[in-house]
Amino acid sequence: MSLFVSLLVLIFISGVVAQDGWAVNYNTKSVCALKGSALTMECTYTTPSGHSVQKAFWTKELVASGSEPPDLLDDPEYRGRVQYLGDEHSDCTLRFKTVREKDQSKYYFTFITEQPGGKYQGEGGVYLSVTDLQVEVPERVIEGDNVTLTCKTSFSLSDRTTFTWYRNGHRLSSSTDQHHLQPVSREDAGRYHCAILGQNLHSPEVTLNVRYGPKNISVSISPSGEIVEGSSVTLTCSSDANPPVEYNWIKGTSLVAEGETYTMKKISSVDSGEYKCRSSNGYIKKLSEALTLNVLHGPKKVLVSVTFSDEKLEGSSVNLTCSSDDPPVQNYTWFKEGGSSPVGSGHSYSFIFDSKSSGWYYCVAQNKYGSKKSAAVPVIIKEHSMILYVVVGVGLCGVAAFIAVVFLLGNKKKRTVEEDDHQNVDPNSKEDTYTALDPVSRSSDDVYNTLAADLLTSLRMSLTVSLLVLIFISDLQVEVPERVIEGDKVTLTCKTSFSLSDRPTFTWYKNGNRLSSSTDQLHLQPVSIEDAGWYHCAVLGLRSPVVTLHVRYLRVEVPERVIEGDKVTLTCKTSFSLSDSPTFTWYKNGRYLSSGTKIHLQPVSREDAGRYHCAVLGLNLLSPEVTLNVRYGPKSISVSISPPGVIVEGSSVTLTCSSDGNPPVEYNWIKGKSSVAEGESYTMKEISSADSGEYKCRSSNEHGYKYSEALTLNVLYLRVEVPERVIEGDKVTLTCKTSFSLSDRPTFTWYKNGRPLSSSTDQLHLQSVSRENKDRYLCAVLGLNLLSPEVTLNVRYGPKSISVSISPSGVIVEGSSVTLTCSSDGNPPVEYNWIKGTSLVAKGETYTMKKISSVDSGDYKCRSSNEHGEKLSEALTLNVLYPPKSVSVSISPSGEIAVGSSVNLTCSSDANPPVQNYTWFKEGEREEAIQLMMQTKHRQNVDPNAKDDTYTALDPVSRSSDDVYNTLANVDPNAKDDTYTALDPMSRSSDDVYNTLATVHSSPSDDLYSALDPQSRSPEYDTLATVRNQH
Repeated sequence: MSLFVSLLVLIFISGVVAQDGWAVNYNTKSVCALKGSALTMECTYTTPSGHSVQKAFWTKELVASGSEPPDLLDDPEYRGRVQYLGDEHSDCTLRFKTVREKDQSKYYFTFITEQPGGKYQGEGGVYLSVTDLQVEVPERVIEGDNVTLTCKTSFSLSDRTTFTWYRNGHRLSSSTDQHHLQPVSREDAGRYHCAILGQNLHSPEVTLNVRYGPKNISVSISPSGEIVEGSSVTLTCSSDANPPVEYNWIKGTSLVAEGETYTMKKISSVDSGEYKCRSSNGYIKKLSEALTLNVLHGPKKVLVSVTFSDEKLEGSSVNLTCSSDDPPVQNYTWFKEGGSSPVGSGHSYSFIFDSKSSGWYYCVAQNKYGSKKSAAVPVIIKEHSMILYVVVGVGLCGVAAFIAVVFLLGNKKKRTVEEDDHQNVDPNSKEDTYTALDPVSRSSDDVYNTLAADLLTSLRMSLTVSLLVLIFISDLQVEVPERVIEGDKVTLTCKTSFSLSDRPTFTWYKNGNRLSSSTDQLHLQPVSIEDAGWYHCAVLGLRSPVVTLHVRYLRVEVPERVIEGDKVTLTCKTSFSLSDSPTFTWYKNGRYLSSGTKIHLQPVSREDAGRYHCAVLGLNLLSPEVTLNVRYGPKSISVSISPPGVIVEGSSVTLTCSSDGNPPVEYNWIKGKSSVAEGESYTMKEISSADSGEYKCRSSNEHGYKYSEALTLNVLYLRVEVPERVIEGDKVTLTCKTSFSLSDRPTFTWYKNGRPLSSSTDQLHLQSVSRENKDRYLCAVLGLNLLSPEVTLNVRYGPKSISVSISPSGVIVEGSSVTLTCSSDGNPPVEYNWIKGTSLVAKGETYTMKKISSVDSGDYKCRSSNEHGEKLSEALTLNVLYPPKSVSVSISPSGEIAVGSSVNLTCSSDANPPVQNYTWFKEGEREEAIQLMMQTKHRQNVDPNAKDDTYTALDPVSRSSDDVYNTLANVDPNAKDDTYTALDPMSRSSDDVYNTLATVHSSPSDDLYSALDPQSRSPEYDTLATVRNQH
């Protein structure tokens, strides 16, 4: 036994395990491979003499007594990726085509002989370590940093390994394991990966995100051009930055809006000014150039002032002046109330005062953007003197007291008179002052009551003076708590030493700004450091002295931005003095944590996040809670699949990724090396076998990224395979195929249009398919709840059922439009050609002949063709009808004609249908010709049964123009050209025609004129005129 142990130790050291002629030699005891690479494990073995190897294989399990370890090639995880390159004699080499991360394990070679007990496994095995090629990038990169990207793997590579670097798919110049960007700029941002030269090994892509502050900030305004009050204006800010910037709009020194755009609907003059856009993203803040808004508007405030030479005497000069604020006024127009027309124009209006000019005056200021009316001012005569009523309050206390007694005891009425009514005293006062006396809107009683109200106001002023005397010897004070700590409930009280009315109205001010409170108390609950400041109150015209509210605080100071791994210190700070050695206590999420002025979290982790507050021992004083937000990269990434179990082609599958990160992570789905989707879930509807493969989820935020373990999708399919190209008449075989193993003799079921067929094998034979075979086929495996998708045969065939048609149908007359249409069935779709006789005349489904002529008559055929054949239609005959053409006369025999000889004249003409009647005439026999012509015309009107040849004599279609002209000449050989023109019915009335005929024939009968009446004989008459014009 000791000898055996010694031998094992010796062989293990040398890489050989042997026992009585049994031996396995592993060339290496461990090997490291990159994920995705190919790997060969070399190995040799020997057997004792007399043994023949029956089976040799690799396994991941040790041989157990009486059992055979599983063959690696039978494992579904390795099937198709692992190949045994050895033999059954001495070579036991194993090859991995593609190494996966899960392949990391120890592998043993085992062989079995035909002898009993002839089983042997090489001890020690080969340990396979699997690593990945990764690009390391800094978590946070800011423009200007010195950045180094490193191509790393978990095992050592040779000293002379050459690396290649890629950015956005383009190769870079670096050839070492590091790529330096010093300094880095925003142009360097992108997707990087590395590879090892000479090997098909590429790292996953990583994104270099270069952060930088705002660049190229600009502002624009829409719409451009003039900005008129009441319109809508949008300011837009743009800036380049990473991360994206936040925008703030500043007018002067005040923040007025946030966001990329700032829209002012119904802009007004108060919106005029300079605007700047502040762009910031946490690295830098940058202001744009100022954009000046000048809002154009009409006059806003129009006032009238009055000067006069002597207000008591008529005949004095009165000068009214109209003034307005910006913008400039283009026109001033003066009106006197009660009148319909302007009384003057210009900035000033002067007139000599008399009883006629007494009244109320106002002006209207106008520019192109609007107009504004001033309040009316009175210029009135009283007792023959001019009085300018610019109403003032009556100030004598005695008179005021007398009027007060009268009003209080006599009427017991309470009146409220606005202080603004006293503006009537001052001609430069605001317009609402004059409105109080506006006779247009107020009755005369109202005016008197308004004056009475002014007197009552004067009384109040007198009483106020008296009250001030009393108050002067008293006081008005703001009471403030002595000790105010942030978070307390604080009440400020406005107090006086004398009694006030039941419900006086108080006014509160902080730092000179009016607050909303109107009672004698101002509540600050809870008070904050922002509430500190100067306060005073007012009541009945009295103001208290200013007091200062000091707010003390106890608070926890935390860094603005905390990233996991940072060294973080929380400090408990106060704004007031404590004892020499105060004791602080700390709380997290409401639970006691520790004591001390500070808490040190070094390094801080995501578990340290929470709500913190501190307190001073012995004092009832707690700081407000603050939240420590610890930011960190993705953690605990996992993926799941729904529904679980077998994935069948055609079903819907959803992959879901979950990961912990702060800020929340973004998800990307990677198949192989390609990004296929974004988002927490990835749904594949109607999944197919092409979707099979390894999927990873990439979880990332600004602090890093992490990949999930690979999730392998194995999409099982059952499908019907059909030949790519099926031609009518072929014998076709459909095959039912699956991607998974079936029993030795599975039973298949075939369906045609949803109905089962008799075939039970994996093939369905169709003999001599035809174009009518457009059925749907699917297959299934008996005992499995699995149906293949339906398929339809696409049977290709040559042209069938060719036919032609003509439109319009019926008689075809020369000059009309005719369309020939061809139709045919074929797969693929056919092409059409039109053939006349033996010539190709057109292509396309239709052939249109516009203004068809006699030369288009003939036989037409349509040729329909595709790649599977061609076919001609039956001939379609076009017979184009047209009137006689090319009328000619021949004489036989030709040559000289002797008296008494026989002569034969022959007339020929082209026409469709053929000419039915020919009529002969001899020139020079005028009376006979004209009588014949007149009788012909007469018979057309009088006798509906007249013979055709009567009219043919003057038919210009069957006669040449000379024939017609000569016929007319026989009527009057001396007639002038204008005689015939007179017969033109287009330019002459029927009376003209009768008169013309009368000159040719002095005694025509009535029916002769009727025969040529253009109202009843227009076709023939037009013909004569047309022939005459051509001649």
